[in-house]
Amino acid sequence: MVCRYRRREQCETLHLYYGNITPNAQDIAPHSELKRATDRVARFENQLTEQLDEAGQTVLAKLVESQHEIDDITALENFILGFRLGVRMMAECMDNNDGDIRNGGE
Repeated sequence: MVCRYRRREQCETLHLYYGNITPNAQDIAPHSELKRATDRVARFENQLTEQLDEAGQTVLAKLVESQHEIDDITALENFILGFRLGVRMMAECMDNNDGDIRNGGE
């Protein structure tokens, strides 16, 4: 989608509307702490998989899948909570011009 608007905020709104923005999608920096942690988890999971028999590997796969589900649910819940907090902060800014020195508010 090519944005025709001059202001970046308008483009972001359109991208959000058309589903082109996925707030939870992110690239992992190559030398970041997160990258090192995910590499460790993958390495340990592979080591453990090699040591388990077929039944144990099945249990491990279910455990990993269940943890991914928990992570997805937690990420979504945190996004919703953060979004709600942002909306409350914006609403507070608009509340009866409280603290607006142009209108003598305190």
